[in-house]
Order: sequence, then C-alpha cells, then structure tokens
Amino acid sequence: MELKIERLDIEMADISGSRFQKVKAEELNFENVNLAKTQINNANLRGMALNDVNMSEFRISDANLSGTEIKNANFSHAVIDHVHLFGTEFRNVALPMEGDGNYNPNGVYKPISFINSDLSNVQLTSCNLANMDIRDCDISGLKINGVLIEDLINKK
Repeated sequence: MELKIERLDIEMADISGSRFQKVKAEELNFENVNLAKTQINNANLRGMALNDVNMSEFRISDANLSGTEIKNANFSHAVIDHVHLFGTEFRNVALPMEGDGNYNPNGVYKPISFINSDLSNVQLTSCNLANMDIRDCDISGLKINGVLIEDLINKK
C-alpha cells in the first residue's frame, strides 16, 4: 500500500464524524481536544501516553496491556473482567481522602470484590485488611504473618 505523506496542523476546527482508515498516524499530538465517543479499532497504540484525561466510561477489550502503568487514577466502580495479572503490582491503593471529589466522610464505599478469581501466590504486604470478608474460598496454604490459617481453624 502506497501512502500519501501529508503533515496536518489543525487548530480550532470541528472534525467530528471524520473517518481514518488504513492511515499511518504515528507521533500525533492532541492537546485540549474532545475525543468523546471516539472508536479506535484494530490499532497499534504501543507507547501511547494519556495525561490529564477524563476516561470515565472508557472501554478496552481484547487488548495487550502488558507493561501498562496507571498512576494517580480514580478507578472507582471499575470492572476488570477475565484478565491475566501475573507479575502485576498494586501500590499505594487507597480510599479517597478528604478533598478528593468522591470522598465520603462516613467512610462508606462500595466494597472492592474479587469474584471467581485465582489469587494463589498473591502477596499482601503492609495492607489494611480491616473488615475483609473471605467467603467460600480455598484457603489451603493461606498464611498470615507466617501462621497457617488452616491450623488456627483446626485448633477450635
């Protein structure tokens, strides 16, 4: 496929409804743009950086996100379904603090849930697990501070 090379400098324009097909569009710079309801299909977004963006109701499917970093993000009410998380690290995850837009002074928030998930070999270090509820789970080999939970339960 022979491509026509053309550099565009578009400013203060409404290009809503435009279509781009079979286009090489590397190293684009979008600044102060509204891309609401934009669809990107079958695209290489490797190395793409999104900074200071509103991604509420954003949908990603059939995507390779290995090596992805998400920092300083509000992930409230997000759904992560059928993903591979081996080697993934969650750091400094916290509930909203006073001054945050979704802060609740009563501290009442929808719980974080792992449902039908394989969390074997997960490590939790220096985490607040107050009021954690574990139900109908295989706890074989589960240790807290080096103590097997099965042993504690069996001592009753």
